[in-house]
Amino acid sequence: MTRARIAIIAGDGIGPEVIDAGLPVIEAAARSEGLALDVERLPWSAEHYLRTGETLPDEAFEHLRNDVDAILLGALGDPRVPGNEHARDILLGLRFRLDLYINFRPTRLFHPRLSPLRADRRTDGGSTAIDFVIFRENTEGQYLGKGRSESMGTPDEVQVSEEINSRKGVARIIEAAFEWAAERGKTRVTMSDKSNAIPFQRIWGRLFQEIGERYPGIQREHRYVDALALELVREPERFQVIVTTNLYGDILSDLGAGLIGGLGIAASANLHPGRAGLFEPVHGSAPPLAGKGVANPMATVLTGALMLEQLGCTAGSARLERAVERVAATGPLTVDLGGGGSTADVARALMQALA
Repeated sequence: MTRARIAIIAGDGIGPEVIDAGLPVIEAAARSEGLALDVERLPWSAEHYLRTGETLPDEAFEHLRNDVDAILLGALGDPRVPGNEHARDILLGLRFRLDLYINFRPTRLFHPRLSPLRADRRTDGGSTAIDFVIFRENTEGQYLGKGRSESMGTPDEVQVSEEINSRKGVARIIEAAFEWAAERGKTRVTMSDKSNAIPFQRIWGRLFQEIGERYPGIQREHRYVDALALELVREPERFQVIVTTNLYGDILSDLGAGLIGGLGIAASANLHPGRAGLFEPVHGSAPPLAGKGVANPMATVLTGALMLEQLGCTAGSARLERAVERVAATGPLTVDLGGGGSTADVARALMQALA
């Protein structure tokens, strides 16, 4: 039995609920494949911030950087902190300070009835046809918060937001997308920008062509982000790997979540090869649902699958995905997926489906 050190930041809203429901399932899948998770629960949250004024102290950051193998985050965001200071310092702070430049977001339809699209999109082998991943650049773009304000509160007010695209930042996310595609036998990588309207995004096209030439077995194609949004709805099954900017990746991955059933089944990983990753379900803290026992734990379990894969426990990761697929087919499901089950009902069913 090997061991991995996992830091848990349950966070706000439904975060603690989905962590409490999903973590035993993740631990069971890992343990069945010879991996024991040494879990450490950390207090960083809106509650902690309101009580102490701390967001993420330097010593806590150093601990997460140096002493753990992965970080599992429930959700951040609380109406009692309208400026989201704690969420910005914890989530974006970890992304930027740990240089987790890959935001990896899989989009897989686990059962046709979960999609708002027609239900007969299936491959010849019987598996669902919507199955692509998005490589979102995670440390640049407009999310750096660069810009300025002019004449605030006057009729001439102007807000300027700067978008940063460095050669290093763009090249490494494109390389990551091609490497992932090559390792898994994928045949197409799609890059998306809006360079026809934003000339400074043309660096994406130049580097996409330059790097793509190193992978002659992989077709490369370019789509402007508005056209890609349309095509993802009209023909999602043709896409395999998408690589794009921080902002567009954020938007397109939520669109992708809508194609497969919603944010309650959407997982993500923030990665830098060779470093501890930060793993978070996409759904956010959903304060109106907190305490009602209706939050969907599937996204947390699928996020755990990404975590186990990065920890080298690929068989445990696959077991979690199969469990979600089985429960998606048979139920129970939470209300976001059209069912009437509780968080606990779904968690129990996922645990039973591991067997």
